[in-house]
Amino acid sequence: MGRIEVIPLAGIPEVSEGDDLASLILDAVGRESLALADGDVVVVKHKIVSKAEGRVVSIDAVEPGRKARALAKKEGKDPRLVELMLRESVRVVRASHGVIITRTKQGLVCANSGIDQSNVGKGSVALLPVDPDRSARNLRRVLEKRTGRRLAVVVSDTFGRPWRLGQTDVAIGCSGMLPLLRYAGKKDRFGYRLRVTEPSVADEIAGAAELAIGKLNGMPAAVVRGVEYDRGEGGVKGMLMPPERDLFR
Repeated sequence: MGRIEVIPLAGIPEVSEGDDLASLILDAVGRESLALADGDVVVVKHKIVSKAEGRVVSIDAVEPGRKARALAKKEGKDPRLVELMLRESVRVVRASHGVIITRTKQGLVCANSGIDQSNVGKGSVALLPVDPDRSARNLRRVLEKRTGRRLAVVVSDTFGRPWRLGQTDVAIGCSGMLPLLRYAGKKDRFGYRLRVTEPSVADEIAGAAELAIGKLNGMPAAVVRGVEYDRGEGGVKGMLMPPERDLFR
C-alpha cells in the first residue's frame, strides 16, 4: 500500500428531502478540481443521507408513551426523544448514568438509537437511514454511472465504544467494498500464521475521513484515495457481531 489521501469536499449546501446527493457530491468534487478515479472511496456522513431520505423528525410532533416517560424520568432525558429511541430500536441494551444504549432496527448497537440533534435545525432530529447499506449502494451506482469509474461508498456515523472514552467515526453502511480484510491464514514477516486478524477497513476509512471532515466544519463528505480493500457487496450488516458472540451484552 502506498500513499493514502483524504480530500474533504467543501461547499455542499444544506440537504433537504429528495435532493440528489450524487449531484451535490460531484459538484463538490469539481470545485476541488478533482476527478474521481477507480478505487476511490466516497465517504458521506449519515446526516446528509438521512436528510435526503426524509429521515428528519420534528420533536414537537412526537407523543411519548408510558414506557418512554418512565425511562426518560429515570435517565433525565426528554421523553419525546426517548420515544423515538424506542421506536427506532428492537431493544434497550443498557440504560444507566443518563445514557441509553439500544440495538437499532438496522442491527447497530449505539447510544440513543443513533438519533442526532446536531446540524439539523432547532426542534428537529435526524434518524438513521432505514437501510444504510442500501443507501450506500444506491449512491455508488449513480456515482459510477455518471463518472464511469469503479468506486466504493461508505456511510459514516460517530460511535462511542464500551471499553474506551471518546468517540470515533465508523461505517454504518458501505457498498462496492468488503468491510473487512481477511488476513487469516497469511503469514507476517516473521513467519507467524495469522488466525483471526480481520482489519475493519470500512471503519478505518470512516475514521480517516473524519480527521479531514471534522465535526464543526460543515463538510459532510470526503474522498479517500489509495486504500487497499477487496471489492464486493458484503455491506456493514455482514460485520455486525452476532448476539451470541457478544461479550458486552
